[in-house]
Amino acid sequence: MTTPERREPSLTADERTMLEGWLDYHRATLALKCAGLDEQQLREAPVPPSELSLLGLVRHLVEVERGWFREVLAGEETPPLYFSEEDPDGEFHLTDADTWDEAYSTWQREIAHAREVAAGYSLDDLSKGLSRRGEHFSLRWIYTHMIEEYARHNGHADLIRERIDGVTGE
Repeated sequence: MTTPERREPSLTADERTMLEGWLDYHRATLALKCAGLDEQQLREAPVPPSELSLLGLVRHLVEVERGWFREVLAGEETPPLYFSEEDPDGEFHLTDADTWDEAYSTWQREIAHAREVAAGYSLDDLSKGLSRRGEHFSLRWIYTHMIEEYARHNGHADLIRERIDGVTGE
């Protein structure tokens, strides 16, 4: 796994650059929380009864990236990769076949695709697709929501990582 460099966004950037910078910062933070752990540690759910693991969080963020950038923003029809109607939390229900390498590479592909899709929109442009609530969203709203989504889950990742091996940090 190549851990991306984490850079804080510019203090004086324009709005779009700042939003993209904070989203990339939080994406890199999750990668850093996973760095240096072996496959078993990444699968570990150290806070019973929760099934939350670092691998599960990455798989969840794959689905979040796909949902907001492919389905909502671009209007693509994309089936979920890790969950189903029968198992709506499937990204957290790991099997022996689920690997870090697959999840990490899928996550990075979804991030790259999200950047590509978003590049074709202004912050004020509305999504082609609809949310589950039947609403269109501006790219600005999607970026803000994605930053919130990653920030919340990075808090989970921080606690999981500390429980696994004592590593703490931003």
